[in-house]
Amino acid sequence: MNVKSIGILFVCSLLLALAGRFEPSAIAQTPTGSKAQPATIPVQPEDPLLRLLVNKGVLTNEEAAVVLSSGTSAQQRDRLAILLRDKGLISAAEFDALHVTSVSGGTAANVTTAASAASAVTPKSPPAPAIIAAVAPIRLLPIEPQARQGLIPDLKLGSGARIKPYGYFKTSIIHDSSSPLGNDFPLPLLAADTGPSGSPEFHLKARALRLGINFEWLDAAPKTVITGRLEFDFEGDFTRANNRNVSSIRSSQPSLRLAWARIDRLFNDKFAGFVLFGQDWSPFASSTLPNMIENTNFGGIGFGAIYQRVPQTRVGFSYNLGGARSVKIAPEFAIVFPAFGNVPANVADQLGYGERQGADSSRPGLQGRFVLQGQLDKAAGVAPAEFIVSFEHARRTAIVTAANVPAQFRSAFPSGAELSTASNAYSLELQLPTRFVTLSGKYYSGSDLRFFFGGQLLSNFNDTAGLTATASAPSIDGASTVVFGLLNGVPSIAPQRPVRGRGGFAQLGFPLSRLLHADPKGRNAGWTTYLYYGFDEALPQDARRFSPVRGRSDLFSGNVQYKLNPWVTFAFEQGYYRTRAANRSASDFGGLPLFRGIPSYTSHNVRSEFATIFTF
Repeated sequence: MNVKSIGILFVCSLLLALAGRFEPSAIAQTPTGSKAQPATIPVQPEDPLLRLLVNKGVLTNEEAAVVLSSGTSAQQRDRLAILLRDKGLISAAEFDALHVTSVSGGTAANVTTAASAASAVTPKSPPAPAIIAAVAPIRLLPIEPQARQGLIPDLKLGSGARIKPYGYFKTSIIHDSSSPLGNDFPLPLLAADTGPSGSPEFHLKARALRLGINFEWLDAAPKTVITGRLEFDFEGDFTRANNRNVSSIRSSQPSLRLAWARIDRLFNDKFAGFVLFGQDWSPFASSTLPNMIENTNFGGIGFGAIYQRVPQTRVGFSYNLGGARSVKIAPEFAIVFPAFGNVPANVADQLGYGERQGADSSRPGLQGRFVLQGQLDKAAGVAPAEFIVSFEHARRTAIVTAANVPAQFRSAFPSGAELSTASNAYSLELQLPTRFVTLSGKYYSGSDLRFFFGGQLLSNFNDTAGLTATASAPSIDGASTVVFGLLNGVPSIAPQRPVRGRGGFAQLGFPLSRLLHADPKGRNAGWTTYLYYGFDEALPQDARRFSPVRGRSDLFSGNVQYKLNPWVTFAFEQGYYRTRAANRSASDFGGLPLFRGIPSYTSHNVRSEFATIFTF
């Protein structure tokens, strides 16, 4: 299957999804609309709260219609409270409190009505038509405090916890013109040898299934909110077992993504704070990410959209400055596990403890961010803009045991040796939604960005300048090699230097349906499209220490998405992935890798993906 075939499949799927939708709409719009069966055609209620409850599955369209036909607003609220009580979503005590408030409100409404009875009766103006929202940025770390009882639960546990499952089923049909590593997701190119044709590949991927649960516990203090989240997917390793050996390709393992609990405290109507414990998105570099169909790694590891999830304890505050633009500020600070992505040489060790060089530094990593939020475009349906600055610092230590020290240096290092490097980085991030287009972007720079999928995944190197009679030894985990030598005749250890890197991305999102004035209630209300460019590089003087190696990767991509309804989305994405070598010619140190059998400074991959996404 090639690019053209995937595109044709995308168009055919849209036609199938829209088939049979035109005739009922046409009948409903004709003067003789009595031929239609109103009871069988779902109608979204105009009231935003009722519409939300219908979309969430809490109420049916018929129940929403009953609420709307109950008379005054107070009577409608009473009817809604009865429905929520009967469904077990609110307790009897909560219902009584709402009912009392409703009765008193209804009395006031009746008095007002009686007082104005002598005035001229004017027809009630119809509600303002719904609008199609502008493209909203992806915000994995929102600054708004959690709302008390903001979760509409599907289940209630005996402990008092309220839980609501969520997730999506995603199936992707993928074609890569060059994927020499055999993955179903993109990585930086320039493998040592791609074979004669560049290793084109086809994948049909279902393991992007994602499942999660939101939790809420109702604390006795009304201004305290306790929430939690558990999320995992099935993009872990493939199984090797007696009953899964031959069928390993369809038996991928579940993998933890998020697992945290959080306490929010509302001090007043402007000031709030929170503390979070567990695994969540990292404050460094994860605030702004692109909207991509290839969302295993937001377009691909090493192509400019760095991010990470990490165990952490995070504290933050938000303050609403108010004003015409509703300006808010939110500083956050976290101590995190000092991960570097330097995996042990022994697979059994990696399975046992993941990695250890960050932990061997005997100190936590530090991360933080500062968010400035304000309403740039005051048009309806436009999210506020954000500007974010973030940073990170962590330290790693490579340990060489006494037994592994080269024989000629054991007298100088009888107890072994230790060598440390640091990772320091910052990011500048921007999210500018408007009614016409939404701009999201990020720039980052720092050292040893491997764990964040930056700096072309390079970590550190040994600087052997000035050393003679060198000999190497493995670190205790085998993840690093430490070099010993003589510096002016004195036994020494070559310092390790972190690889410096930088990169970023910019993405434009266009609300096609809004720009083309589609009917907000029609089938054409769900069209959006995105254009993306991102790059990531290791500084050439550092990258050339590795042989041969990539030096820079970039990605040009675009996607179009059609949201059939709140649950089903069809999408097509086309990307041009390119990687350049740190070396310029085959005569440089290490030479050049082979692309289609030819020593090449650059290689590329044209990737096409058609996806269907079913959200719940």
